[in-house]
Amino acid sequence: MIRTLVVDDDFRVARIHASRVAKIEGYECVGEAHTAAEAREAVRRLKPDLLLLDVYLPDEDGISLLRSLQGAGEKLDAVMITAARDLETVRAAMRGGAVYYLVKPFGFEQLQTQLEAYRRWRREAESRTIADQATVDQLFNLRRTSAPAQSARRLPPTMQKVLDLVVQASEPLGASEIASGVGISRPTAQRYLSELERKGLVELHLAYGTTGRPVNTYLPRRG
Repeated sequence: MIRTLVVDDDFRVARIHASRVAKIEGYECVGEAHTAAEAREAVRRLKPDLLLLDVYLPDEDGISLLRSLQGAGEKLDAVMITAARDLETVRAAMRGGAVYYLVKPFGFEQLQTQLEAYRRWRREAESRTIADQATVDQLFNLRRTSAPAQSARRLPPTMQKVLDLVVQASEPLGASEIASGVGISRPTAQRYLSELERKGLVELHLAYGTTGRPVNTYLPRRG
């Protein structure tokens, strides 16, 4: 089993990631941390093989945390899971030793694809003792995932904004809140939310207002 530690400052998002990891064959989520300090202590105590690591932590950025852990001799890899989209952050993560980089928000299938690719790479790497050029090429190829599959999951810009808002919210949101936050009409917001639910990226949560009638609200899919 690949022992995995989830590091994200948002408690709810960390719990979602942890539940998703637990569903993937060959993986065990050994804990969650919400600050760099907590992550350091958890790494020391739990000895994970892999971090699901957010770039933005309250006390230190995740990239420098990864560098310092590896510099201190910790033998672990990291998949960066973050809302950071600028290319400089992506390059810094690669230089810092991240094996993959997932941009929030993403569905369970995308996480599963990345972690299954990592599991194949790790299994193959651990089975080899001598690295000739053919072996090196094979190991690097195993780290790649299908580019067309990734592109197929890319959402239209406005739908992506709707999903971002749902993921970043501290509570389930309805179409009215989404419409106000994104700057679109309520019917348009509802269409996007229904499509995101169909894609498996959000889930429906019935809330009851002062009239006692149910209201459709949405939260990130929990895996």
